[in-house]
Amino acid sequence: MAMQTNWAYVGINYVTLLFALCFHEFAHGWVAKKRGDRTAELLGRLTLNPVAHADLIGTVVLPLMGMIFQPAFFLFGWAKPVPVSERNLKNPRADLFWIAAAGPLSNLILGSLGIFLFVAAGRYSFTDGALLAFLQSFVGINFALAFFNLIPIHPLDGGKILARFLPEKINEKLETHQSLLSMFLLVLFVSGGVGMLIRPPILFSIRTIESLARSLF
Repeated sequence: MAMQTNWAYVGINYVTLLFALCFHEFAHGWVAKKRGDRTAELLGRLTLNPVAHADLIGTVVLPLMGMIFQPAFFLFGWAKPVPVSERNLKNPRADLFWIAAAGPLSNLILGSLGIFLFVAAGRYSFTDGALLAFLQSFVGINFALAFFNLIPIHPLDGGKILARFLPEKINEKLETHQSLLSMFLLVLFVSGGVGMLIRPPILFSIRTIESLARSLF
């Protein structure tokens, strides 16, 4: 029997992913500016406009394939990384840490906000199906994007965060072998290893924040 595409599912999830990716990159650029580097702003990347951040393969082709043909394909995607010029930073080692952390942190904040809105909707008997489906997608995608990027492997944000605590020589070796680490990350993703790795912290975080939200409402 031919597989039917749920276009409502595709639309909700793609818009959510697009916003999450753009907000993630915007956060990197915003913190970089606060730390003294205006490179992203000068190049027109300090914006939520998806056109400025979109990568044809990572932002359009792969995510849509993952949504249209799921579960035959994995949901996978990325945006163009925001450029950062270290020479403009006063304390590059510390500043790069905060710039890298800004992306995942922004998604954690968005995902947490989505949980509070979802709980509030249930508390006040607001049961619009489309809104609840959007909020579920919003929470799941933002937490998945955050914890995926926190994996401590270059070129992910987690690798750059870890660099703050490693000796310079080790960081240089890791950056030199970044392409090899990227291949390892891709194999880990396709094999399902990434899902197994990030699913526990995602579920724990969602349940913890949901419990907090329910106690407040």
